[in-house]
Amino acid sequence: MPSNQTSKRDTRSADTPVVIIGELNVDLILSGCSRWPAHGAEVKVDGCVTTLGSSSAICAVGLARLGRPVSFVGLVGQDPWGDHCIEVLHGAGVDVRDVTRDPSVRTGVTVSLTSPAGRSLVTYPGATAALTPSLLPDHLFGGRRHLHVSSFFLQSGMRGSWRSIVERVRDAGWTVSLDSGCDPDDAWRDDLRELVGLVDLFLPNEVELAAITGCYDPVPALASLENGRTRTVVKLGVAGCMTLVDGQPVLVAPPPVVAVDTTGAGDSFNAGFLHAWLDRQPLDACLRSGVACGALSTRAPGGTTAQPAAEELAHSLEARW
Repeated sequence: MPSNQTSKRDTRSADTPVVIIGELNVDLILSGCSRWPAHGAEVKVDGCVTTLGSSSAICAVGLARLGRPVSFVGLVGQDPWGDHCIEVLHGAGVDVRDVTRDPSVRTGVTVSLTSPAGRSLVTYPGATAALTPSLLPDHLFGGRRHLHVSSFFLQSGMRGSWRSIVERVRDAGWTVSLDSGCDPDDAWRDDLRELVGLVDLFLPNEVELAAITGCYDPVPALASLENGRTRTVVKLGVAGCMTLVDGQPVLVAPPPVVAVDTTGAGDSFNAGFLHAWLDRQPLDACLRSGVACGALSTRAPGGTTAQPAAEELAHSLEARW
């Protein structure tokens, strides 16, 4: 099979629905943080807001706002944070019928210290770690769809089963994308790299790509993951994104915006790229859609607050390109 080409069973179309098996938590965003507090010290911030968090959920909302059918499979507690996660997903048009409520676990939370220059995160995984394959509904694997997986490391109850799940959906003719997220243990074991070789799209950021490959230059890092199946696109923050075409780097910069909060920008990139890719748009259009969605999402606090709908995305793309 030629490098980075999809299989003959690829059934992508304009109405291909997306299934996301993912983590759900809220984000407590403390914005305008001028410095990280020293041990025993205190710093002030300019703002505080509670929003829907989690890489998986932010991507789901981004896809739904673009008009993509998307369903979510996850686990939350019977608590106000779980209520909030489900209400925001449902309000955005995400199908939440396969989100399980369990009173024995607590919905997770991420505290984000953020500024226009970047952010630092502290996460309590809560129910995220309790999601296991036994909670996946029997009807999940019917039809032809696309599977998106985020937060590979945080979903510890799923980690040993991703390979079999990906192989199962690929046998059913699905396409698959993966955004690993960071490894809080900083171990980056081989099971992730093995999974990368099974998916159609791998969407790391530059820190994750360097950790996985051991190479801090994105061009040879991308080259080291070339396998004839997987398209890897690395997210480079304000520099945009990069991928390889015939071994040569293709870099796409985002449209200019006034950034307020970068929380979830990479997940909004995933939504924009995936939506265009599932529509079989050319690669350059997919890259532009990704960077535009990522950039536009930074205009307000929280990962989902400023995500664009399809009309706004089209206007941004027309204005920039």
